[in-house]
Amino acid sequence: MRLQKAGYQGIYLPDLGIAMDGTHPGATHTFVTHAHADHMHRNRSVHTYATRPTRRLMELRGFKGESTDLQFHETLETNHFRATLYPAGHILGSAMIYIESDNGSLLYTGDYKTPPSPATEGFDAPGQSDYVITEATFGLPIYRWKRVSDLARQIRTFATETLREGYTPVFLAYNLGKAQEIMHLLAPLNHPVMIHGAGYNLCRVYEDEGIDLGSYQSYDRATCKDNILVCPSSALSGGFASNVKKKRIAYCSGWASLESRRTQLTVDKLIPISDHLDFYELVNFCERLNPKTVYITHTPNPDVVKHFLDERNIESRFLELEMDVDD
Repeated sequence: MRLQKAGYQGIYLPDLGIAMDGTHPGATHTFVTHAHADHMHRNRSVHTYATRPTRRLMELRGFKGESTDLQFHETLETNHFRATLYPAGHILGSAMIYIESDNGSLLYTGDYKTPPSPATEGFDAPGQSDYVITEATFGLPIYRWKRVSDLARQIRTFATETLREGYTPVFLAYNLGKAQEIMHLLAPLNHPVMIHGAGYNLCRVYEDEGIDLGSYQSYDRATCKDNILVCPSSALSGGFASNVKKKRIAYCSGWASLESRRTQLTVDKLIPISDHLDFYELVNFCERLNPKTVYITHTPNPDVVKHFLDERNIESRFLELEMDVDD
């Protein structure tokens, strides 16, 4: 199975003319797994295949090209391959791409999460694949996530205790995916939420797909006090809620597993909630698929993942791509 890079960090399969999360002049079919900036392209001359939520989110983020919507588990069949999208559990619309051809089967995960984020369509995968291209963003044994129910309890407790003590709670979360997941977990509180304007514009797609985001509106500096606030970390340096003197800040990310982030970001609470799978789920997933070869991308140390896969008699290699992680 020949693999090449496509664009900034995408994959190109030259034997099949398939580009994934990038563009290539030789590609006859181009797929996008999800609408995070490091996976979606903006080449308006390339016809693109993606799920409907991904296409809608891409358009809201500047994509102006032609596209075809594919449903999960729907198969696109050509003379050279069959392509099926499986729900990746990362953000709304995120998909894994399963390719079947005379060269064997290949699963390209994009970014994925199992167990899935509750603000997604869930997670599913084929039973086996000859080759797997997997991200390993949190590919070290120090990363083991708590159950979603435990993390939801942390999020709601932080919000309610902060409000009860007369402070405004601020959740730092990326505008697409993490922000909506936090809002979904906060929805049972029935307390008004204000989200950063760039994130607000994306929320309608979530609601149209049946994800409950509670009562929310776009951030308004003049009236934001006493609301629950959601914004990316970068917004604070731009003056987000700088007029609210009594506020407490929670950093929501898989990187919150690192205590050093508390002082780096000057936050009050670290909540290690990620849209990527943890180290142990990664190894278990590869073992379940029982591939001939696993290609590892986006990892702090591929040798660690390789060591654990070697112990399970699974061949693996590092596939170097530029790293730019939305989490």
